[in-house]
Amino acid sequence: MGEPRRLSSGIVDVDFGEDVTIVEPVNLYGCSISDSVFIGPFVEIQKNVSIGARTRIQSHAFICELVTIGEDCFISHGAMFINDTFSSGGPARGNQSKWKSTIIGNHVSIGTNATIMPVKICDNVVIGAGSVVTKNITEPGNYAGNPARKIEN
Repeated sequence: MGEPRRLSSGIVDVDFGEDVTIVEPVNLYGCSISDSVFIGPFVEIQKNVSIGARTRIQSHAFICELVTIGEDCFISHGAMFINDTFSSGGPARGNQSKWKSTIIGNHVSIGTNATIMPVKICDNVVIGAGSVVTKNITEPGNYAGNPARKIEN
């Protein structure tokens, strides 16, 4: 029987601001974490990600490469960010030029198990639990569903 190839990351090459709290285990690598950010357990934040000040990222969230999250945001449990839209009918498989970026504004809350495709979300938005954001959100408000749509309060 062969031995598996083991890869580990933990916390590698991260630019931290002041007063950051991390609950391990986490995988953080090649990213930038601003002041007073909270990161819960079992979170992965990949390279070329920027997290704004006072943002909270709850457990089991996955933030892939090319994501920027603003200040005073809340990313709930199990939220997933996607950078590969499978534009060729399947995964980019090493062709990172096909990946797309996501930009999240300030004061954005993303609910549990939401999926965020490569989009731009303006300031002051709430994304409901389980929602799938497939298009840019340019107007503040509450959004929910698959695909996510603006809802009345």
